[in-house]
Amino acid sequence: MTVDHFAIGATVIAIAVIIGWFISWFIHTISICFGVRHLYKKLEPVIPKEELPGVSIIKPLTGVDINLKSNLETFFTQDYPKYELLFSVQDDNDPAILVVKSLIDSYPKVDAKLFIGLKNVGPNGKINNMICPYEAAIYNNIVISDTGIKMTPNTLYEMVHCLKPDVGLVLQMPYCATRKGFGAVYQQVYFGTMQARNCLSANAVNINCSTGMSSLLRREVLDKAGGLAEFGKYLAEDHFMAQAIRAQGFKVVLATTPALQNSGNCSISEFHNRLTRWAQLRMSMLPTLIFLEPVGESVVLGVLTSWAANFLLDVSPLAFFLGHFLLWFLSDYILFRIVENGPLPFSKFEFVVAWLLREFLSPYILLMGHLKDHVVWRNQKYKIQWGGIVQVPVSNSLDVVAVS
Repeated sequence: MTVDHFAIGATVIAIAVIIGWFISWFIHTISICFGVRHLYKKLEPVIPKEELPGVSIIKPLTGVDINLKSNLETFFTQDYPKYELLFSVQDDNDPAILVVKSLIDSYPKVDAKLFIGLKNVGPNGKINNMICPYEAAIYNNIVISDTGIKMTPNTLYEMVHCLKPDVGLVLQMPYCATRKGFGAVYQQVYFGTMQARNCLSANAVNINCSTGMSSLLRREVLDKAGGLAEFGKYLAEDHFMAQAIRAQGFKVVLATTPALQNSGNCSISEFHNRLTRWAQLRMSMLPTLIFLEPVGESVVLGVLTSWAANFLLDVSPLAFFLGHFLLWFLSDYILFRIVENGPLPFSKFEFVVAWLLREFLSPYILLMGHLKDHVVWRNQKYKIQWGGIVQVPVSNSLDVVAVS
């Protein structure tokens, strides 16, 4: 009897696709359950507020947008007894200096300092911008917070509350404050669905999914790994910092509230450039994602599973795809409500349009990540090597600028 090798191979592939499909729904379920259990949970005081440890907040800045002053002001109004604010800019021509100085004058009781000038320890401009305030910080607990982050009055307390003795790094899950315009809706839907699903499920099963937009770490632990300067050779320094902290036996945990990105720039094209850069970095650090990430997207996975279900079970591929896509939408809607901690901050129509745009454009963004041979970050071109180490090409005539 002749063995039909093609049929055997197709069967094996179809079974593998169906297994992957069930794994994707397992990830959906984990993210929703972990989000319900962990996000916005009530924190019981462990020690009196006046006995809380001091915290040094490092804010690397570059340039000004329309929301910068209001964002920075939320750091001056933290309901926390003992902290210092350390702002840093790359040179004395940065317009952010005037904003910082005006806030320092408006809040004289807050311990705040401004550092001007870079200390070059590698190609990562954000790290270069933070070295001086990091070295000057007076507290062991360090918060690193990007320019566009907005805090609630209790954010710092909530992050410190999660810093148990066995925890070396507390991360805030990236999300967005509600802003005007469809570009803002699009970004908020992305971070409240796809990004939230990956972040929550990874942290639920203790997988490194670190994002450094807003994080709290133990300086003594980072110093044992070489200090902040050690990570200047990476663009995705947050991933490698978390990896180094884990290697010392400390946990990396999520804070109970997400980081609120509140940049004044809501351009969809700029956001796509950002997503492309992240895709390039992920694939350079974890090459297996080159194959796994595309098939984890709803459209690609839906098409593959529709074929597999038809091949194995003679199910209508169109009916299967539509059912798959509808369930994916509903689970993302539920997850978004969990991350938002309430109803949609915009119309359901805007949510549907933004969600569809994200789902159908995601394969294109991943493809762009493959086609580009360099990463563009704040007017600087970088070459990324396998393992995530970055190099600035000699032919690049642009100056390295601070990144935040």
